Amino acid sequence: MKHLKVILLALTLLSSTNVLAKDKFSICWSIYVGWMPWDYGESSGIVKKWADKYDIEIDVVQINDYIESINQYTAGQFDACTMTNMDALTIPSASFVDSTALVVGDFSNGNDGIVLKNKTSLKDIKGQQINLVELSVSHYLLARGLESIGLSERDVTVVNTSDADLVAAYTTPDVTSVVTWNPLLSEITAMPKTTKVYDSSNIPGEIIDLLVVNTETLKANPKLGKALVGAWYEIMGKMQDSDDVLTEMAVASGTDLAGFKSQLASTTMLYTPKAAVEFTNSAQLPTTMEYIAKFSFEHGLLGEGAADSSFIGIETPAGIVGDKKNIKLRFDPKYMKLAAEGKL
Repeated sequence: MKHLKVILLALTLLSSTNVLAKDKFSICWSIYVGWMPWDYGESSGIVKKWADKYDIEIDVVQINDYIESINQYTAGQFDACTMTNMDALTIPSASFVDSTALVVGDFSNGNDGIVLKNKTSLKDIKGQQINLVELSVSHYLLARGLESIGLSERDVTVVNTSDADLVAAYTTPDVTSVVTWNPLLSEITAMPKTTKVYDSSNIPGEIIDLLVVNTETLKANPKLGKALVGAWYEIMGKMQDSDDVLTEMAVASGTDLAGFKSQLASTTMLYTPKAAVEFTNSAQLPTTMEYIAKFSFEHGLLGEGAADSSFIGIETPAGIVGDKKNIKLRFDPKYMKLAAEGKL
């Protein structure tokens, strides 16, 4: 009987390993200037080329609702998903899904903003109703903006609005303020009597755009990490060399070349793996994540079991933020470093 138990345990472990080791994967993304490269990578065949190199298949799927894409990733419907550093912490990590930032692609440097209708100063926001994707980076940006003028969320009313509905909502008389990201931000700021009164250029390096992969899946399938990172930096090279590539991305995101270049101008793209590795290795990253963890805890985003902002461990090359025994978010530059060294 004892031997039978050992055999059953071994079979169980082998079975779970086989479930994680596979050759077909899926990643999801939503429309944002820093994530349009994945759409181009799919349509151009670059993702397939790198998948073929490692004898795997990678399905690239667009999800129209940003938060829904992360929810689907968290539920295990996708192996990887595009998301910000804050949302990686507050959705999958807070749901005990161990995740790794495989690609640190860029940080918002004006691409996220607070907009007012018929007002021109951030101070005019007091007492207003603010439509945004609640508990997202937009909410974080609002909190940072309010803090900069000595106000708090008690001084405004936050109305949760899907990113798919924000532009339409802003055209109605009752909606006088929104917080959102590009390309929605560009659409809204182009409307009459509209002013962007605060944006992410006021907090550079804090809103980071990532491709996040399930850590267990990545560990069991390093070829997935190599293929995705290899494809990403090939696309980055083409973005820098060709307006035709940028035009394809622009059209797919609902704008034109000029509009897309305008969005890129307010995004600090980490075009090379060397730049991405340096950013990921920086001493600023753990400080940023401490600030985000604090905001997240204050808004109840770290889960019911969180006693304080250090509940979830966040691993960075410069040190661990939070609980070392509960690491659920990892910034691991391993694969980007391989790309920088030409070893993919």
